[in-house]
Amino acid sequence: MPKGEPNTQTKATTKYQQKIGLISKSYKIKKELADEFKATCDRLGVGQAATVTKLLTEFIEAHKEN
Repeated sequence: MPKGEPNTQTKATTKYQQKIGLISKSYKIKKELADEFKATCDRLGVGQAATVTKLLTEFIEAHKEN
């Protein structure tokens, strides 16, 4: 749960994210790479989170052990 006195919407959002299994991950990458990634996603009209999810899924599928 968020710290302090979260409002009703914050509580509902947190509960929903937990229900569907969303978590927050943090990675350190070079600023130039992050900025270029954001600009490219913006130019293509795709979301950064959706793009990272797709890349992770494709990587996992390509390297699964049979």
